[in-house]
Amino acid sequence: MWESENESAAGRGYAGGLLNPSKQGVKTDGFEQRGQSWYVATDIPSDLLIQIGGANFHLHKYPLLSRSGKLNRIIYESRDPDLSKIVIDDLPGGAEAFEQAAKFCYGIAVDLTAGNISGLRCAAEYLEMTEDLEEGNLIFKTEAFLSYVVLSSWRDSIVVLKSCEKLSPWAENLQIVRRCSESIAWKACANPKGIRWSYTGRPPKVSSPKWNDTKDSSSPSRNQHVPPDWWFEDVSILRIDHFVRVITAIKVKGMRYELIGASIMHYAIKWLPGLINDTANFGDEASSDNNSNSSSNSGGGWKGGLHMVVAGTRDETSSLQAKDQRLIIESIISIIPPQKDSVSCSFLLRLLRMANMLKVAPALVTELEKRVGMQFEQASPADLLIPSYDQSETMYDVDLIQRLLEHFLVQEQTESSSPSRVGGTNLTAKTRVARLVDSYLTEVSRDRNLSLTKFQVLAEALPESARTCDDGLYRAIDSYLKAHPTLSEHERKRLCRVMECQKLSIDACMHAAQNERLPLRVVVQVLFSEQVKLSNAIANSSLKEGGAESQYQPMISNRKTLLEATPQSFQEGWTAAKKDINTLKFELESVKAKYLELQNDMENLQKQFEKMLKQKQTSAWSTGWKKLSKLTKMSNMENHEIAPQIPPTSAEQNRKQPRRWRNSIS
Repeated sequence: MWESENESAAGRGYAGGLLNPSKQGVKTDGFEQRGQSWYVATDIPSDLLIQIGGANFHLHKYPLLSRSGKLNRIIYESRDPDLSKIVIDDLPGGAEAFEQAAKFCYGIAVDLTAGNISGLRCAAEYLEMTEDLEEGNLIFKTEAFLSYVVLSSWRDSIVVLKSCEKLSPWAENLQIVRRCSESIAWKACANPKGIRWSYTGRPPKVSSPKWNDTKDSSSPSRNQHVPPDWWFEDVSILRIDHFVRVITAIKVKGMRYELIGASIMHYAIKWLPGLINDTANFGDEASSDNNSNSSSNSGGGWKGGLHMVVAGTRDETSSLQAKDQRLIIESIISIIPPQKDSVSCSFLLRLLRMANMLKVAPALVTELEKRVGMQFEQASPADLLIPSYDQSETMYDVDLIQRLLEHFLVQEQTESSSPSRVGGTNLTAKTRVARLVDSYLTEVSRDRNLSLTKFQVLAEALPESARTCDDGLYRAIDSYLKAHPTLSEHERKRLCRVMECQKLSIDACMHAAQNERLPLRVVVQVLFSEQVKLSNAIANSSLKEGGAESQYQPMISNRKTLLEATPQSFQEGWTAAKKDINTLKFELESVKAKYLELQNDMENLQKQFEKMLKQKQTSAWSTGWKKLSKLTKMSNMENHEIAPQIPPTSAEQNRKQPRRWRNSIS
C-alpha cells in the first residue's frame, strides 16, 4: 500500500513522524536561536562551539561525542582535550540537518518528513552516528523511516528524490536516489485501474496521495478513469539526472515505449521553453531555485519544473543557463526509446534545432539526425526551417536537410530490403517526403544567398519515382527565378532540368506557358507535353465511348501516372476538352509565330551586315565603274522602250533560252 507519511509513521511507532530518542544526556527545554547562533536551553554552560557554514551552535561535548564517531575522532586527533571549537564546512544538509541531528543527540523529538529525511540521513552518515556507539542511533532511525515510510508513498518518493539534488554525492552513495527511482518506476508501471487518489501535480487536499485507500472519503471513486499519463507531471519536477534514472528504471520495468516517449516530451517542453517557441531569448528569465520545486512537508504541494530559458548571450548567467540547457538536451537524446514512433518527428526536429544552437556534442547530434531520418515523412515544412547557426551565408541550414534526407533514404532502403516490408508503404513515404522537400525548397528559394548547386542537389536527391507530379517542384523553381533575376540563360536551363515537363498538371502548364522567367525551350517542352497529355485524354475518352472498336489510340500509353497526377478531369465531356485543345493550339501557334518572326529578323540583320562588309571592301574606283555600268544599263533600257516591239525570231529565241536557264540557276 502507498500511504501518507503521518499514518505510516504512527502505525510503525514513529509517533506521528516524531523521532524520540531513548535517552537524554542533558536535560533541556530545547534550542533557541539568536541571530545566526543556536543555544541549548539548559543551566549547564556550553563547552563546545561547532560552526556549520555561517551558523554557530553552542553545545556540550558529552551528548554529541556519545553518538557521533566523527566528532570523537576530530577531538582525539587534535590532541587537545580542551578543544572548544570545531569548524565543519562540508556537512551534507548544512546547518538545518545538523540542527536536527543535534536535537536528536540531546533527546529532543525530531519531526521526520519527506523534505528533511534525505538531508538528515546524509548528515547522520557524515557524523558517523552508528549502532556501535549507541543502539537505535540516528542512522538506524532515518534508514528505517526511508525504507518503511518514504518508499511506500508515491509523493514522498518524489519529494525525497527532489531533495537529493543538493546532497550529491552522498545521496548517490547511500543509494537513496536509486531506491527512490525504483520506487517511482514501480508505482508508475502499476495498473492504473487500482489508482484512486489525486495523482497530478496539483496541490493535494490531503497530506499525501494514497494507494488503495478505502477509508479516505475524499479520494476519487473506484470507477473513476485514470489516464495512462497520470505520472508525467509529478516526475517532470525532477532534475535531469534524476529524471534519467527514473526513466531508465521505468524502461527496465517494461512500460510501453509510447508512454516513455510522451513523458520525455512532456519533460522537455516543461524544462525547455525555447522548444515550443520559435524564438527564445537568453537572460529574459532567470532559472528558478531548486528549493522552490521541492516540498519540505507532507501537507504542501509542488509547482512543476525548473524553467531555464534558452538563448543568449552576454553575462555569466546566460552561459550557465546555456550549459544547463545543453546538458538537458544531451540527456534527453540519450534516453529516447529506439522505436520509430516513440516521439513525434516535430519534437525531434525542434530538439535538433536547439541542439545546433547550443553546440551539443556532434556524436549526439548525428544520432538525433538519424532518428529524424527514421520518420522524416511525418515532418512539416515549418519544422524544417532550421536557421543556420554556423558561418554559412544562407539563412536556413540547407545542408542539414540534405543530411536528413540522406538518412531517410538509407533507412528506406534498409526497410525495403527486409522481407516484411510492404512496397506500397515505401512509395507512399517517399511521395510524402517529395512533397515536403518541394515545399521546403519553395520557402528557402527566396533566400538570395542560396546557391543554384544546393538547390539542384536537394531537388535531385530523391529518385524520379518519388514524384508523381512536379507542380511543387515547378513552384520552387519559379520562386527561385523570382528571387534570382540575374541568372544567365545557361543557369536557368540548368535549374529547369530538375523538373520533368511531362509531370506538370494542366494548371501548372498554363502558368508555365505564360511565364517569361522560364527559358523558351522549356516553354515549348511544356506545351508539347501538354498536347501529348490532351491527345491521350481524348483517346481514352473515345475508347470509353466507342469501346474496343474505336480507331483512336493513346499516343503514349505508358504514362497513366501523368494523367492521374493532373488535377482537372478530361473525361467530363467533349466540349471542355476541345476548348482546352483550341487554347493550347493558339498558344503553340503564337509561340511558333514569334519564333519565325525572330528568325526573319535574324536573317535580315545578317544580310545587312554582309552588305556593309562588301561596301567597305570596294574602293572608290570600282564604285565609279559601277555607276557607269548602271548608267549604261539605264540607257539600254530606254532604247528598248522607244524602239518598236518586234517579236523575236526563232534564232533569237534559241539564243536567249540558255541565258534564262543560267539566270534560274543563279
